[in-house]
Amino acid sequence: MIQNTIKNDKIELTVLDFGAIIQKIIVKDKYGTPTNMVVGFDEPEDYLSNPMFLGACIGRYAGRISQGGFSLDGKTYPIHEEDGVHLHGGIAGFNTKTFEVTHVNHGTKPFIQLSYVSEHLEEGYPGNLNVTVTYTLDDDALIITHEAGTDQKTVVNLTNHSYFKLDSTEEVNHYTLQLDCSKVLATHDNLIPTGELIEVSKTNYDFLERTPLANTRLDTPFVIDKRHEICASAYSEISGITLEVMTNQPAVVIYTPETTGSICFETQNYPDAPNHPNFPSSVLTPEDTYHNQSTFRFKV
Repeated sequence: MIQNTIKNDKIELTVLDFGAIIQKIIVKDKYGTPTNMVVGFDEPEDYLSNPMFLGACIGRYAGRISQGGFSLDGKTYPIHEEDGVHLHGGIAGFNTKTFEVTHVNHGTKPFIQLSYVSEHLEEGYPGNLNVTVTYTLDDDALIITHEAGTDQKTVVNLTNHSYFKLDSTEEVNHYTLQLDCSKVLATHDNLIPTGELIEVSKTNYDFLERTPLANTRLDTPFVIDKRHEICASAYSEISGITLEVMTNQPAVVIYTPETTGSICFETQNYPDAPNHPNFPSSVLTPEDTYHNQSTFRFKV
């Protein structure tokens, strides 16, 4: 298992070839203390068993798909499901694959680029999919770029699954959160979207103004109001670190697990979009290139 580390004056980033996993994002807090901004293992081999998808590239489809499959041009493609849910690409998604490290640059704008070829019908998905993941450091920001091309019509939805910790404590109740997201996707009990969009003012998930997380726990797909602008901002008064998230994607799934004292910002398309014609299309054709670019800025 290969580790690669790049750094600039603000951030030190360590990435594994296995799962294109982000192992460490080291940022200095307001006291000048270096702190790892993501939950992870010290030993790379420990990621071989990683049921929480810590730091991994998620694909071919991030989030949930219903009905045990999807249809393209009248043909149905069955995919693995448990209790009616296909999650994060199936039994052996991209989080379990070894990527090729294609480029490591230590210049003024350092980056690590990795690639993986997902073969036709891997986990049931059609088309040979050529995937590239690039991690770039730009001042106080980490830019994650997912790109993919296919030789056959398919569906694609990629994201990174880092669990962010803005300080060294074991909880997130003291974090404040602000989201430029005025709607959420309504979901069934199994977190599959119903197809309905709901105003956050009618839910318990209204973070349009900066609000303490307190005891709120999220596993919620938020609809982003303005792409390419700050869609999410989390702050810890303990470290003095603010994490700002920007993306070209239509949604961000925010997840605050009970166990790790952390928060995920999974920038992506809507979950289950292949089975909801009213959702933004997740279809990729050979003529197009999938492009997900998301920025995670750490302000101290």
